[in-house]
Amino acid sequence: MMKKVITGLERLEPSSMLGESLGLLMHPASIDCYFRTAFQRMAASGLNIRALFGPQHGIMGETQDNMIEWEGYEDKNAGIPVYSLYGKHRTPTRAMLHGLDRLVIDLQDVGARYYTFIWSMLNCMRACSQEGIPVSVLDRPNPIGTEEVQGPVLDMKYKSFVGLAPIPVQHGMTIGELALYFNLHFELNCDLEVVPMEGYQRSMIFSDTGLPWVFPSPNMPSLNTALVYPGGCLLEATNLSEGRGTTLPFELFGAPFIEHNKLTKRLEAYGFEGVAFREVEFMPTFHKWKDQLCKGYHIHVTDRKKYRSFDVMACILAEIKKLYPREFLWNGPPYEYEWDLMPIDILAGHSELRLRIDEEKPMPAWLKEKDEEAKAFRKSVEGVLIYE
Repeated sequence: MMKKVITGLERLEPSSMLGESLGLLMHPASIDCYFRTAFQRMAASGLNIRALFGPQHGIMGETQDNMIEWEGYEDKNAGIPVYSLYGKHRTPTRAMLHGLDRLVIDLQDVGARYYTFIWSMLNCMRACSQEGIPVSVLDRPNPIGTEEVQGPVLDMKYKSFVGLAPIPVQHGMTIGELALYFNLHFELNCDLEVVPMEGYQRSMIFSDTGLPWVFPSPNMPSLNTALVYPGGCLLEATNLSEGRGTTLPFELFGAPFIEHNKLTKRLEAYGFEGVAFREVEFMPTFHKWKDQLCKGYHIHVTDRKKYRSFDVMACILAEIKKLYPREFLWNGPPYEYEWDLMPIDILAGHSELRLRIDEEKPMPAWLKEKDEEAKAFRKSVEGVLIYE
């Protein structure tokens, strides 16, 4: 029988916060094993929550993707403000934090640098440190596991809201461990508490935890989506569909100009491990190539320990660029509030990937070099890792 992991939310001792005025940063996946939200669970325990904060997509996951903002409002049932951290402000203001004794953060990350929730957490930690407000992070699993780190480490010249710290694409940490790292790396001097999980091991992916999957964002419907996301998100920086407007975002990719008989052979020649590509045709109902027939592939992860999501997608983009030099395009800015740098550069963490693809330089040796950088990063953060 599968042993269930107990999350930081479920391990939180309400007595430690009784009498405090609390703020809570949460989203749709901030739930306990009974599907009660963090707000419902904490309020039922007698805790005094005076304000809610929401990251990208809103506390209910109501808005779509890149730079689709939402406005704060008053929760009429609870009689408290709900502040947006993905609109006019991405960092809580002094007025938002006024009167709070503590900020509690309960967010489900998906293990990739691009996922903006970890940067909302960093911004909150920085703001709370400046105001002398303690922060409690309720830890949750990294859905794609914490044994592996993959992809380039961010060059801070390319920082943006999809990367504000020099971490690899697949960072291999829980959100609580990231909070500890941010506090140390940026010397925030935040009065930080991480409430750890019970029963969690580094070898686990989400399906090993016994916990229910709830969409952390509208286009993250399953664990399979999270597994392909470290590579699949690169598609956002191109004119290829990343499957938005279908039921399988990031698992599907394609475009009207793709030809299976040409591309399939090239992908098979790489001998990728842990993944299979099934030829598909699909018609997005919104977003890129809306209502147009796209030819492409469904990414099937067959062995998650061998699958290297970023590396695979980097090679796929290289082959598509070679086959379709006129049809394939890099999208220009803006992207996630960066108005000057190319979207692919801020996602990859530098311009090297784009330039190598444009110049048709071989990928494998370069990817191996980036893998060594990721491993060096992992060694450097061993002191903040909580779990074995």
